[in-house]
Order: sequence, then structure tokens, then C-alpha cells
Amino acid sequence: MNLQHDRVQALCEQLRLPAIAAQWPALAQHAVANEASYGDFLEQALQAEMASRTERTRQTLQKLATLPSVKTLEAFDFGFAAGVSKPQVMHLASLAFIERAENVVLLGPSGVGKTHLAIALAMRAVHAGIKTRFLSAADLMLQLASANSQGRLREYFNRAVLGPRLLIVDELGYLPFGREEAALFFNVVAKRYERGSMILTSNLPFPQWAGALADDATLTAALLDRLLHHAHIVQITGDSYRLKDKRKAGTIRPQSTT
Repeated sequence: MNLQHDRVQALCEQLRLPAIAAQWPALAQHAVANEASYGDFLEQALQAEMASRTERTRQTLQKLATLPSVKTLEAFDFGFAAGVSKPQVMHLASLAFIERAENVVLLGPSGVGKTHLAIALAMRAVHAGIKTRFLSAADLMLQLASANSQGRLREYFNRAVLGPRLLIVDELGYLPFGREEAALFFNVVAKRYERGSMILTSNLPFPQWAGALADDATLTAALLDRLLHHAHIVQITGDSYRLKDKRKAGTIRPQSTT
């Protein structure tokens, strides 16, 4: 029995250093074989612990983000998505907009890649250690309505709305909101204004948003005023990416441009 090994393991457990506990014997052997200094060995052990903690944090943040799938900017077809400025998207990928509590609004018809870009930016944020939350507009409304009916609306706002530094709301406009839902969504945008970033995707141009927000032109104007004050607009046009292969095969005709 190696008593020193047991003592080191016990100290690592008390200090909550699981990576060092697991890797220090191999690192020590490597240091001896390469005649490394004590300082080199200590640095490598601490780097191993830091890398392990960073990965655990990333995994936790990715779980909390509730992303529906894994999407990357590298996999996005900028050649197919008409109107998308690749330099603009790559600038957003720097995440400077999050540091400035700015918003991103992705507009375009169904299937052109809005959700793909939203998820890809969310993944960049998660990998940068930024607390992120992804929700469809329908799920957000269900959760808000449930919290409101149970008298937990303040708690929900503090945890789910104000908690993440980046909040993504997907598919705004596909299902119209009632008056109460529209008021709740306005409060989401208002409370995050200049406090945290949002990414919104919508199939509707801004002049049609009132139709999705209980036909309340006044509320819609106030919401857009806050949402767009510090915002980056990404307009995507073209055919559905999901149907691209079928169109190539000739089973679906391309949409007419006339």
C-alpha cells in the first residue's frame, strides 16, 4: 500500500480536486521521465484540474441551455441562405453583442436557417462559459402562464427570464398570442432591456408583429422600441433548406419569384 498516494488522494478529495486526484500519478511519472522541475509538475497538475472544471462547466451550461439540437456556424450553408451576410454573422459569433446586452433578430420564412443560426450562436455562448437558455415562443408562453396561475411569476422571471445572460426565443409569430400572453411577452422583453441579450427568430416582418401580439399596436410598438433599440437584424430569404435535396431531385418545384 502506498501511504503517500492515499494521503494525496484524501487531500484532493477534501480540496475537491478530482482531476488532480485521477491524473497526478501519471503526471508525476511523466515529470520524472522528462526530468521536469517540481514547478513544471505542479503547473501541469493545475492545468489538468482547470481543463476538467472548464469542461464540467461547459457540460452543465449546455444542459441548462436546453438546446433542441447541436448546430454549428461551420455547418451553416451561407451559399444557400440568400441575404445572409457571413461577415455580420461571424461578427455576432464573437459574442460582443452579449457583452453589450444587445439583441439579435433573425427574420425569414420557414426553413431558411433561422433556428440553425440561433442554436449555433447559443453554442458559442455556452462554450464561452455564458449562461444561456433556449425556448420556443410556445414553450415560453406555457411556462409563463403556468407560473402566473400558480403565483410564481416573479420567481420564474428571476430564474428563467433574468437568470441567463443570453435568452433565445424561437419561432415567434407561428402561433398568435392572446392579450394576456402578449402582455407577458412584453414584460420579458422589457425586463431584459439593456440588462441581458436576446436572440429572437420570426417568420414575420416587423409590420406584421402586431397580428401575433393580440392585434395590440400600442403594445407591439413599445415592445419593438425596446427590442430594436440595441439590435442586430439578420434578414434571410430564399427557399426552405429542408426541401433543398427534394428540389434538386425534381420532386418539388422551386418557388416562383414572380
